[in-house]
Amino acid sequence: MRTPAAARSSPAKSPRHSLSPPTFVGRARAIGAILHLAATTLVALPIQILAVKHGWRLGRTLPVWWHKTALKAAGVKVTTLGSPAGHRPLLVTSNHISWLDISVIGSQMPLSFVAKSEVATWPLFGLFARLQRTVFVERARRHDAGRAAREIADRLADGDAMVLFPEGTSSNGTHVLPFRSALIGAARNALAGGHEQVLVQPLAVVFARLGGLPTGRADRPLVAWYGDMELPRHLWDLFAAGPIDIYLIWGNPIPFDETTDRKALARTLEDQIRDLVATGLASRPGLHFQIHGENVAERS
Repeated sequence: MRTPAAARSSPAKSPRHSLSPPTFVGRARAIGAILHLAATTLVALPIQILAVKHGWRLGRTLPVWWHKTALKAAGVKVTTLGSPAGHRPLLVTSNHISWLDISVIGSQMPLSFVAKSEVATWPLFGLFARLQRTVFVERARRHDAGRAAREIADRLADGDAMVLFPEGTSSNGTHVLPFRSALIGAARNALAGGHEQVLVQPLAVVFARLGGLPTGRADRPLVAWYGDMELPRHLWDLFAAGPIDIYLIWGNPIPFDETTDRKALARTLEDQIRDLVATGLASRPGLHFQIHGENVAERS
């Protein structure tokens, strides 16, 4: 049964989370994380620029190392349930909570993202996105979806795993917003490259624990970045917060071929990811996860 639209909507404005201001230890942790990330970026950035410019294989693998380093510096532990499909072409569709999703997903394997065009203009984040070969789409211009879909299809046909956030924006970490189907249609365009099918795999990002304790709704804006939240303050609060546990839950891949209805597929993916998010929020470490009736092992 699909969730009523009212229950799937995100608030227009985002409340501040209810945590106390950072302690001395928290501030020291945040400063240490920022210095660690700055040093790592100064080393990796010029190498990545050269790798992308010259088409080196390192250009695909270096971001994975950077994301792993960034998560460690921020005190974020990722527990993965299930696994990404090894088949290519592969289009990954995920719920979207925060800018942190990029590092959480990007730490898993070489891949690229689909993002709104505004991201390309953000200081530093825009540069990082371009250096991970992100496909940008102008969501306000409807005809640009066709251009973006063709670019995504070309990348899929070339063997790149592509990550799409079909909600079109980030949410509060509790709800999954309605999926847009337009860019999922890129999977059909990729079939023109001679592939019989493209796999479309649902993925759920779940902010599960803070400081070793299960999160509640009041805690989730610490990681969830949405509405009118200011990025610098959000970064600072997250770095100062202490250990954060994220569940990354892979659903079962769904074959996409010439007969697939992209709108029906978008609804299926939305429902499955909503179920996976609910499973992650309700579960505790040490319990057996079940995804679509199958036992799935945890791995960090």
